[in-house]
Amino acid sequence: MENIALHTGTTHPDLLWILVPAFLSFVAGLGVAAYADRLRAWFRPANATTSD
Repeated sequence: MENIALHTGTTHPDLLWILVPAFLSFVAGLGVAAYADRLRAWFRPANATTSD
């Protein structure tokens, strides 16, 4: 059972280089999702038709 705890990767030397970009991209995705309607309105002209 102790082997499972040893192989979880929590002592990986580059763990911080993996977790920080993953967390930042997650937060960026949340930000894009929160402002998706505003971004769509900004990129799409007001008189454009949608295919929805």
